[in-house]
Order: sequence, then C-alpha cells, then structure tokens
Amino acid sequence: MIRVAIIGTGSISRAHLQAYALFPQRCEVVALANRHVERANRLKEEFLLDCTVTEDYHELLHNKDIDLISICTPPHTHAKIAADCLLAGKHVLVEKPMAMSLEECDRMLEAADKAGRILSVIGQSRFDDSIMKLKHILDSGLAGRILHAQVEAHWWRGSSYYDMWWRGTWEQEGGGCTLNHGVHHIDLLQWMMGMPQSIQAVISNAAHNNSEVEDLSIAIFSYEQGGLAQVTSSVVHHGEERQIVLQGEHASISTPWKVVASASRPDGFPERNEALQQKIEQFGSGYEPLKYSGHAGQINDILLAIEHDSLKVLIDGREGRKVIELITAIYEAATMRRSVNLPLSTDSLFYTREGLLANAPRFHKKEISALSREEE
Repeated sequence: MIRVAIIGTGSISRAHLQAYALFPQRCEVVALANRHVERANRLKEEFLLDCTVTEDYHELLHNKDIDLISICTPPHTHAKIAADCLLAGKHVLVEKPMAMSLEECDRMLEAADKAGRILSVIGQSRFDDSIMKLKHILDSGLAGRILHAQVEAHWWRGSSYYDMWWRGTWEQEGGGCTLNHGVHHIDLLQWMMGMPQSIQAVISNAAHNNSEVEDLSIAIFSYEQGGLAQVTSSVVHHGEERQIVLQGEHASISTPWKVVASASRPDGFPERNEALQQKIEQFGSGYEPLKYSGHAGQINDILLAIEHDSLKVLIDGREGRKVIELITAIYEAATMRRSVNLPLSTDSLFYTREGLLANAPRFHKKEISALSREEE
C-alpha cells in the first residue's frame, strides 16, 4: 500500500483526492497539510478520510509512513516544498507549473537525483484519449514531418478570478495565461514536436486591470528543419475553444479530431487524398482507449512506477522543465522584443526568479496586503 500526503488543500487538491480514491487497493491518503488546518479538516470530512492533519508540512518529512506527496500549493512555493520532500526520501507529484524559474526547476531536479526519488509534474492533458490518439498517429509517420502546428489554448476568466491574492502577480503566480493556462498545450506541443530552435513572442494584458501579468500571448516557435508552430495562450476567448492542428507533409491531423490529406494535381493544385485519409482513420480506430484519464491517468502512472521500483514516468521533472524553458523564452522574447535562441543558458535574464521579477513587464499595479496573504 502506497501512503500519500497532500500539501495544500485548495481547489486543485480535490482532483488529486478524487484520483487517489480510484485506487483504494493500491494507495491511501494518510495526511493533509495546510497553513489553515480548518480548511484541511473540511476536506478530510468531505472525502471521509482517516488521516492526520497538520498546518506545517515539515512534520510530514520524517514520517516514514509516507511514500508519495502531492504538492497542490501556489506556484511560488513549489520549488522549496518539492526539494524538501524529495531530500526527505519522498516521491513527489507537483502541480503545474513546475516552478517559477528554470533555476528553481534545476534545484528540484538536483534534489530528485540526489534522493533517487520520482519527481513528476502534473500534465494531465497528456492522459486524454484525444491527445494520446493524436500522438499515436503522429508517431506512425503517416502524416509525415510536421511543417506547421497551430496551438490554441483559449480560455476565459472574469476579473474576479484575480481577486485571489496570489493570482495575477509575477511574484507569487510567476506569470499569466502563458504559464498557468497555456502550459498544458505548450507541454503537448513539446511532447509531439520536441524543442524548437528559437522563439518570438508578444504578450499583453487586454482585459484584466486587477492583474499585472498577461492575459493574452502569441508565440512563434521555429524548428531545425524549417517547421513553425504558432501558440496562442489566452484568458479572453469566449467559448474556451481549444485545439491543436498539425500540418504534416502528407496530411493534417488535429484535436478535436479531424484528418485531411491532399495530393497534387498535375498543375500543382490540390485534390483530396481519400486513400490516405482512410488509412489514417483506420490506423486511429485501432487506438486502445486509456483506462484512466486526466489526473487519474497520471496518478496511475506514478503508482505503477513506485510499485515496480522504477523512476520512469511519462512526465518527469526534466519534461516539466522543458515547458518552463519554453515559457521563460516566451517571456524573454516578448519583453526584450527579439528572437530568443534555445536552449537558454544560466545567463538568461529570466533564468532566476529574481531576473523574472526585475525584468517582466507589469501591465497594471496590483496591491497585496498582509491580510490577504493570510487568507490563502
């Protein structure tokens, strides 16, 4: 039986608890930690847990009854808590974004390597049948090399979304829609196409004057063989329609699912390649759906790794770091108004949290009172 603790009992912790509850023969939640114990106790009662509750997560570190810790706290706390847990010998599953800076990601990775423990970063969108099917077909090569990707992470949030004290600030949230909403689609793009050579970007705050971070960003990724990807991250799009469209040499495949294949007429104009479309459709129909999806799929993945004494998970800390590197490059490119080459070095203006805070644009002023911090 794998014994689990959860640090942070805000709204996202429910997704973790619901997922762990699907595996009662394999894991048990034995502890909850929150600075405000009454909130943790409410969650304990809601999920009928037989567990301890503490206001200080440090009390969990030397508890030998705990094997795995889910970190569900605000982004600015991820790095320290994760490193502490890893060095105490615990496996760690940390919510997205992995951390606020590449320097913090590197500290987390160093701790995981030193401790020989799993560090996994939430990327539940990979554990979705539509995404797995798209990756399955992409890996088959039927669509050919990807020439252009269109990635749209379109969300909508009202101004009251940023009333929570840590949201909408560079200091505590670490960024805006690119980091906290586009992160999922940026992870999927990296998983499917790998890391680009360079990035250009623009960011803006178009609609939220109680947030100092961006609510709209557009980035262009350039790849070694000439391919391009355009990535839009937004919290101003009505309808919240999201998609990934991959234009291959031979066919276009996308989610929501659609396949289109063109062949050349003698004069170079296109005609529909029905045979290839049918072949791709048939190949896709052979995809076997996941038994568990979303957070449950990722938690199943990490439970399997622990059960088999393995450190191999689909989204480990190095995969999580790649996403932060891409987002860091977007912020640097947009702020400095120039193309940014990858990989980023430790000399990047945005490599550290201090560099981010010193250089990131503040679109609006947001006041954070000491009282509001206590209301976390």
